[in-house]
Amino acid sequence: MGEHLRLKDQPINERPRERLVARGPDALTQAELLAILLRTGLCGVNVVEVGQSLLQKFGSLHALARAAVDELKQIPGVGPDKAATLVAAFALAKRLEQERLEESPVLDNPATVATYLRERNRLKNVESFQALLLNTRKRLIRLEDISAGTLDTILVHPREVFRAAIASNASGIILIHNHPSGDPTPSEADIRVTRDLIRAGQVLKIEVLDHLILGRATAERAKDYASLRELGYFSL
Repeated sequence: MGEHLRLKDQPINERPRERLVARGPDALTQAELLAILLRTGLCGVNVVEVGQSLLQKFGSLHALARAAVDELKQIPGVGPDKAATLVAAFALAKRLEQERLEESPVLDNPATVATYLRERNRLKNVESFQALLLNTRKRLIRLEDISAGTLDTILVHPREVFRAAIASNASGIILIHNHPSGDPTPSEADIRVTRDLIRAGQVLKIEVLDHLILGRATAERAKDYASLRELGYFSL
C-alpha cells in the first residue's frame, strides 16, 4: 500500500473528522468513527483501514465493544494507548445509557421495557437477572441487579428478588434477563423460575407484572425480546 492512502493526502472534505464536523456523525461509517478515536494508522495502512480491521477481527461493533484492552492492543495499528481510548469510549456510551436509567419512565408494556433496557444488556456475555421495581402507576422506582451467572445459567431466589422490592415499597416488579446466545425463546428453567416468583409475589402482595428475555433481532425474528406474559406463561 502506498503513501496515497494517507488521510492527510486526501481532500479535506473527505477526511472523517472534517466530515463529522460538517455533516454530523451519522454521515460516517463505523470504521470512520473508529478512525477518529484511533487518530493515526501505521506504515502503509491508513487509520480508516485499521478501523475496518478491528470490525473484521471482532465481527461486529457489538463484539468490539466487549473487547478488553489486552485483546484490542494485539491488532496492528492499535497498541495499548489506542486500545484504552476505545475501551473508554465504549464505557462512556454505557454510562450515558445508565444516566438515562435514572429517569422515571412509565413501563406499562413489553416493548417499552425492552427499549428501556436494551442498551444496558446488549454487551453482556453472561446471563444477568434484573428486576424493575414499579409503583402503583407502573412508574419506575429503580432497577435492581439480582444475579449474574455463567453463560446461559443464572441462580435466582425469591428472597433476593423481593428484598429490594419490599425495601422500596414497590407494588409490582418486572423481571428481566438476557440470553447471550441472542435467542430470547424462554427455556423450561425460565418458565419454572417465573412461576415460582409469581407465587412468591402473591404471598407478599407484590405483583410480578411480566418477565422479559432480551436477545437480538434477526432477519427471521423481528423482535429482540420475548414476554412470558404475552406468551401465556402467567396462567398458574
